[in-house]
Amino acid sequence: MFQVLRNAWKIEDLRKRIIFTVLMLIVFRIGAHVPVPGINTAVIKDIIEKGALFGFFDVVSGGAFKNFTIFAMSITPYINASIIMQLLTIVIPKLEQLAKEGEAGRKIIAQYVRYATVVLAFIQAIGMSIGFRTAVINPGFVSYAIIAITLTAGTAFLMWLGEQITDKGIGNGISLLIFAGIVSRLPGGAFKLYQLVRIGTTSILAVLLFAVVAVLVIAGVIAIQQGQRRIPVQYAKRVVGRKMYGGQSTHIPLRVNMAGVIPVIFAMSILLFPSTIAGFFPGNKIATSIAQFLRPGGAVYAALYAVLIVFFTYFYTAVTFNPYDVANNMKKYGGFIPGIRPGKPTADYLNRVLSRITLAGALFLAFIAVMPYALRGFTTLNVYFGGTALLIVVGVALETMKQIEAQMLMRHYEGFMK
Repeated sequence: MFQVLRNAWKIEDLRKRIIFTVLMLIVFRIGAHVPVPGINTAVIKDIIEKGALFGFFDVVSGGAFKNFTIFAMSITPYINASIIMQLLTIVIPKLEQLAKEGEAGRKIIAQYVRYATVVLAFIQAIGMSIGFRTAVINPGFVSYAIIAITLTAGTAFLMWLGEQITDKGIGNGISLLIFAGIVSRLPGGAFKLYQLVRIGTTSILAVLLFAVVAVLVIAGVIAIQQGQRRIPVQYAKRVVGRKMYGGQSTHIPLRVNMAGVIPVIFAMSILLFPSTIAGFFPGNKIATSIAQFLRPGGAVYAALYAVLIVFFTYFYTAVTFNPYDVANNMKKYGGFIPGIRPGKPTADYLNRVLSRITLAGALFLAFIAVMPYALRGFTTLNVYFGGTALLIVVGVALETMKQIEAQMLMRHYEGFMK
């Protein structure tokens, strides 16, 4: 492992990319401590502790949301804009045509995503400034405008920072920013765990059980994230002029977890939204009943959470992978699956295989998401251990390692993965 790291450091271009990425992440962490002017952060912290959805945003932002800094909204508006644009690409023919035009079309869509990010960030910033009006020191139009503009500028800067990391650094910049925000909470969580053991609130046995389960879960996440079903594809030989094309064999890699962490985020947002809104009306009996019924960690919450994750896994997989388009493209270029007729039978076969492996991925996502609540019940650990955060961290780490692996293999060095 250390020899591999030394080999990576010897490559000048790779070394520059790693240094650039680290410096940009340092800039991100510095900005996460620059407060928004005109806000009483003590009031914000009290509100966040009562709202579960706000707690999730705080984890993704690396504590910037609780401290209400310029990066309080993190990069979530960009993620929302990307998901919305991806869904619109399926619905709007013009966007679908742009997506099929190659690099030029993708650049235009990326520009649309940037515009949508700024718009969504500004709308979200206005909502936050008004929603947290009790924390505004001098309420008024000017104060709300300054807060909204500051938060929007912070998100726009993070979007630019992520794109710079993608172009000049290692890995996907947006993913690495989320990764850095989540990982930055680990030292604080470890210290909190140490304090719980020290005062006797948590036993050492519970901590050891927690560590063993965490290692097993990480291994399972890696196996599922890397797992895929390879559908063999054979291309028929065809003669064009004096040249012969085709004849080679390849495969279609169908990933077990094709939807990634998106279904978990969708399900969590839907379930936590009613209880978060109910928190703004503490004296209302209906709001209190809703908050208690959908209390995170309860049996009803866990059951609905798992069902929604399975549903959104199938939904997002259907949006991102169209078996009929794949089958038509294969037929167009003379490709076929051995034993399956081209055209509709191929599409039906791909759809059937995808449905089966997606079920395994969906059930695994549901298990990872619900497991922390069960673990807390058995071990009485109050330290944050979210399945969503774990999926993001492991997924980003694997993707970054693959990019470093590709850079090293190009220069005939042994990579990380064997």
